[in-house]
Amino acid sequence: MGVKDLQDPKKLSMLRSQIDGKGIAKTMNTEFKTVGPENRVVDALHIMKETGAQDIPVVEGNEYIGSVGYGTLLKKKSVLLDSKIRTVMTGAPSVDKTANITDVAELMIKNNSRQIPVVDKNKRVKGVVSRAALIDIAADIKAFREIKVWEIMSTSVETVKENDVLETALDVMRGLDIRTVPVIDDKGSVVGIVGMKEIIDHNWRKKDRQTVGDLSGKSVSPSVLVESFCATAPKTILWDDTVGKAAEIMLESCISTLPVVEDGKLVGILTQYDIIEMMVACKEREMMFVQISGLDDDDKYYSGAIDETIGYEMGKAAKVKRPQSLTIHITKYNAQGAKNKYSMNARLIMDGGMIAAKEVGWDLMKTIEDLLKKLVTMVMDLKKTEMDQKKKIK
Repeated sequence: MGVKDLQDPKKLSMLRSQIDGKGIAKTMNTEFKTVGPENRVVDALHIMKETGAQDIPVVEGNEYIGSVGYGTLLKKKSVLLDSKIRTVMTGAPSVDKTANITDVAELMIKNNSRQIPVVDKNKRVKGVVSRAALIDIAADIKAFREIKVWEIMSTSVETVKENDVLETALDVMRGLDIRTVPVIDDKGSVVGIVGMKEIIDHNWRKKDRQTVGDLSGKSVSPSVLVESFCATAPKTILWDDTVGKAAEIMLESCISTLPVVEDGKLVGILTQYDIIEMMVACKEREMMFVQISGLDDDDKYYSGAIDETIGYEMGKAAKVKRPQSLTIHITKYNAQGAKNKYSMNARLIMDGGMIAAKEVGWDLMKTIEDLLKKLVTMVMDLKKTEMDQKKKIK
């Protein structure tokens, strides 16, 4: 099976049944850590470092009241490590044991969550469903195992070199809201990977750390090189390997990101998010699933216009390929003084496959329009290629 088989209603229904048939009770982990609203930020970070969990349920008494997340904390660089969890916790989704696995997968994508709490009728946390648990399900389903890595990988990959200063890697991570960056040599071969985990593990030992920013590289010397922090001999996957093999590597090595290589050169990146996104595409729905993440309160004024633009451009694409799932991640950063720059990554799952595109610009709406037009052009090109191939066969 390939991604194109997701267009077959019968195969899609069977795949959805296999996913949801696993059940929440069998999928959730009942051994998990929680924090209280009066605990400190450093307490939550210590649990994350110790367990590898990136979202921790916050409970008051026995009741689930929210979550404290690694990603959210990294954005709050000025927050003191002694701050109370109550000041940084966020509202987060939860499910009960009757929920479908595809529902959980969709919640993870919508909220960019690493795990979803499972609560009872009294809002007591009975377990958590992690991204790794969903990857385990994917690895156990033959149809997913047989999909090729190149069918779902992202081809737009930001990289750094060993002799780059660490601040360069941090700028990439902050600008694109990612947590790991492949390290390559002059020939384009992957020689390492640097991420927030390595940086925080290194800075954790420093005695003068007082804020989240101190842990995540805010106070790193501008002369420190990437090679001082990067993990060498990183796990990689071949572009024509299967998703099943990639899932096994992720689970065995407890990692969420795999650089994709061909002939020793970096050609893409595959993450747990990519695999879970396929599971979301299997959910039964009447309309295309659209998820936009990264908009802040200032930009949400444009939500109506963005929805209208998506509808217009996807209407063009639908004339040749039926769109099933569109996800757009938007990152805004100050590249020049107070002027904002937008970096956008999009993935479109449709009848016949998946395509991804990236666009960078200074104007939010124009950048989104350019990104969507790029996707439509790619859809048209894909259809033309298929027609040309059919003519050659005849």
